[in-house]
Amino acid sequence: MSNTDRVPTPNQWKEHIKRLTAGGASYADVRYYSEDLSGNISLHNGNLVNPYSGGSGIAQQSESGYGVRCLYGGAWGFAASSDPAQITATFDRALDNAKTAAGRVSFPIRLADKEVLSGEFVSPCARDPFDVPIEEQIAFLNGLDAVLNQTGVAQRAINLSATRTKIEYYDSEGAEIRKQIINFFPSMTVMGRGTSGDMQRRTYKPPRLGESRGWEIMDPEHWHTEGERLVRELNELLVAPACPVDTRSVIILPDMMFLQVHETIGHALELDRILGYELSFAGGSFVRLEDFGNLQYGSTRLTARADATVPNSPGSFGYDDDGVAAQNRLLIDRGTLVGAISSRQTVTEANAKAGRDIFAGSGGANRACAFNRTPIERMTNINIDPGNDGNLDDIIADTERGIIVSGDRSWSIGSNREQFHFATEIAWLVEDGKRCGVVRNPSYQGMTLDFYRSLTAVGDASTWEVHYVPNCGKGAPGQIMQLGHGIPVCRFDNVKVGE
Repeated sequence: MSNTDRVPTPNQWKEHIKRLTAGGASYADVRYYSEDLSGNISLHNGNLVNPYSGGSGIAQQSESGYGVRCLYGGAWGFAASSDPAQITATFDRALDNAKTAAGRVSFPIRLADKEVLSGEFVSPCARDPFDVPIEEQIAFLNGLDAVLNQTGVAQRAINLSATRTKIEYYDSEGAEIRKQIINFFPSMTVMGRGTSGDMQRRTYKPPRLGESRGWEIMDPEHWHTEGERLVRELNELLVAPACPVDTRSVIILPDMMFLQVHETIGHALELDRILGYELSFAGGSFVRLEDFGNLQYGSTRLTARADATVPNSPGSFGYDDDGVAAQNRLLIDRGTLVGAISSRQTVTEANAKAGRDIFAGSGGANRACAFNRTPIERMTNINIDPGNDGNLDDIIADTERGIIVSGDRSWSIGSNREQFHFATEIAWLVEDGKRCGVVRNPSYQGMTLDFYRSLTAVGDASTWEVHYVPNCGKGAPGQIMQLGHGIPVCRFDNVKVGE
């Protein structure tokens, strides 16, 4: 988007919104992205290349633009553009689209009430990754690559990805919000071929232990220590026996448990999916409206929440794209399903279809990945509350026959999230309360509700970590969103492993 001198002032954006309401729209808003910047640096086997694209290991792109929504006759209209000369036409097109849709709507949209807010959100960041000289970043990568370049490592990759977004939001109810969001996603992976002939890998994506999302998390000593650990564990995998086919207690570390929660709690509790809107895109949910307040989702040790107030996670954004402030909402309360990931639109529809007030208001989870995408229900930070079962060593000592799993490798999920199969990078057997040797190609599977009902231990706050998801996909056209999960160590009993 060029010619920024032609971009409206706040008052001019509001005048365009008023023009739509004067034309019959019951509601209108605009999201103006003055900056949407992304960058990536990839080092593969010591070379600045991107192994996925086959191109350069250094890439950066930026775009800007605005998206307009309006309600007319109970139907949404949306239009977007990156051309400042087309602002009037874009607003008009959004209203025209809503008028067309109104003739076909089957359930008129009504938005839940909200507090009208004016505010600002700036994500915590001591050092903006985009301000770090490329030379400094490459020097860091080269130093870390030297740590990874050891015996047993056939392939090694280090990746740094960052985004910076500046957004202005205005709506017909009087909200005026500004956001600047920085997210940073570093990772490293080592791979090698084992004595059995198959490839093994170990990956590190750092948990967010402080309050920052910036370059300051790239402490060389920390990363070199983690790199040495990855290499050591990879070499153990290369000579390890296969995971046994068995039924055991499964102790899931946070770097794997985050994905378990993401796929079988997070996606299952998106309210638009429960209402059937994602069926042809990304699947549905086994949850029904009558389940809220009644369904035993897990054991009494399971308390889950959608918490967009965690400062150091990409699932925290201050205000959603309905202008609703960040929420901390219970989803599962001591095993019982009580809430969903929701927006102003879906809570009113769900309450009407259920014939009762399940939801008191929006959960503040309506988000779009870009100016040219419409907001839809997206996970915030779907977290599990810490428990009272001690640290990892305590849980191991209390386990007779188990397996400890770490690192996501592959996953398969039922179309309604009712069942799952996960493969992990590494596992350790547990016998009589003691950690035994490493096994390769570990996996576990289960039915979602049976699995969470078998939760018998939840680690204390010392085991709780925030792990990020940089690539959650949903919607049509597709949208890629970033979020996080705060997760403790968890143990589940009587789980099938190794199949």
